[in-house]
Amino acid sequence: MTKADIIEGVYEKVGFSKKESAEIVELVFDTLKETLERGDKIKISGFGNFQVRQKKARVGRNPQTGKEIEISARRVLTFRPSQVLKSALNGEAPPENHAEIDAREEAAADAAEARGEDFDEEGMEDGEG
Repeated sequence: MTKADIIEGVYEKVGFSKKESAEIVELVFDTLKETLERGDKIKISGFGNFQVRQKKARVGRNPQTGKEIEISARRVLTFRPSQVLKSALNGEAPPENHAEIDAREEAAADAAEARGEDFDEEGMEDGEG
């Protein structure tokens, strides 16, 4: 799906003109981008969470030569799907208490981040910073 497809969907389902639909979609994406650039988290209920994380510099290897190289510190974007989205992707009915489950997973992810650890979708910490 492309941005043009999203604009077309808004045009067809909401009834705005194509120009208005494009402006709305652009505004939403601009808002998301600006929020992430500031380092703020985006939580979309029933969809998931976007978060910018700081990765530390580390030593890596060139797989062809085996030579060590420094991988610079950088910011990366992570996405964690909500229980509702996970269920939809697997053809399952969403859990009745999905808001509670999402909140519990979010709290665990925040705690892992505070300790400088990654938190995967299964709730297991993998320790990579």
